[in-house]
Amino acid sequence: MSEPLRIGMLGYRFMGKAHANALARLPMFFPEAPATERDVLIGRDEEALADATETLGFDRYVTDWEAVVDEVDVLYNLGPNNVHPDPSIAALEAGTHVFCEKPLAHSLEAAERMRDAAASSEGTAGVAFNYRFVPAIRYAKELVSLGELGHIYHVRGRYLQDWLADPSAEWSWRNDAETAGSGALGDLGAHTLDLTRFLLEDVAGEIEELSGQLHTFVEERPAGDETRPVTVDDAYAAQARFENGAMGVFEATRNATGSKNDHSIEINGSEGSLRFSLERLNELEVLRPDGRGYETVLVTDESDPYIERWWPPGHIIGWEHTFVHENYEFLTAAADTSTFEPSFADGYRVQVLLDAVERSAERGEWVTV
Repeated sequence: MSEPLRIGMLGYRFMGKAHANALARLPMFFPEAPATERDVLIGRDEEALADATETLGFDRYVTDWEAVVDEVDVLYNLGPNNVHPDPSIAALEAGTHVFCEKPLAHSLEAAERMRDAAASSEGTAGVAFNYRFVPAIRYAKELVSLGELGHIYHVRGRYLQDWLADPSAEWSWRNDAETAGSGALGDLGAHTLDLTRFLLEDVAGEIEELSGQLHTFVEERPAGDETRPVTVDDAYAAQARFENGAMGVFEATRNATGSKNDHSIEINGSEGSLRFSLERLNELEVLRPDGRGYETVLVTDESDPYIERWWPPGHIIGWEHTFVHENYEFLTAAADTSTFEPSFADGYRVQVLLDAVERSAERGEWVTV
């Protein structure tokens, strides 16, 4: 494109900073990426919004997303989960490209509407599952897809955090079912389930059946001078069966005292295994057929995905770099009006799994996905 892509960003806190930082880094490290103009920041708190507009490098701000979804080229939807559907659908109907944070929505019905809107739109739509863009995960995907692990038997995925382990931790929208949809299940489990699909789609197929449970440890939390009820799960666990017969075991919690951001995945096959932890995101542990034990591979060579854009071998990258990678891929797809993965269809498929876990927990039985 000859003109920069005009960016509208709904949301300016945690994810707003992560994506704005990525946009700022692109010209230096990915110079062939489409040029962007940080046009408009969207939010409700006008005073905080004005400060964030300057901090994040945007030209202006508005408090009404409806006023700008057809003016920008790309809408970044980084709001709470229940704010994902309407602005995203309106933007897609206007032909605007949409990059939406995960999970796709707060309910399966809303995710279905978003998927259908993307399918009928001229705009490119993508879900920001940034862990797909970790170089070590890309390397793991290559090993699995090439059959290096043989027939896949097991996958184990966990995501452990502890920011809600303290019962006096403040209530937020992430504790509210109407806003978030679910708790640790959607907030953390969505990442694990998407990563599992990404890694195993070529060799194990989809999850066909699962059994899940949900638990809330703290029923209410302080909110200023009062307390508010917690209406989502603090933790989930699930067992799963894949199309090829593989077994899956998954869990996530925000009450794992001592764990800050432990997102781990392990895959066992007939010929080998691999293990990954986000807390050591430059490393992949690999057990090969002729090996006596796991080998720790430092995934920082220039031949590794995305690494040639950064530093010499051995100079590690960090969590924020995954956002640069996914923004590069999404904006390139948007500029070409081509498809991007993970798509809204991928996001919907994860939402189906989240819904299945909730149905299973409610019924106390295995459910078909």
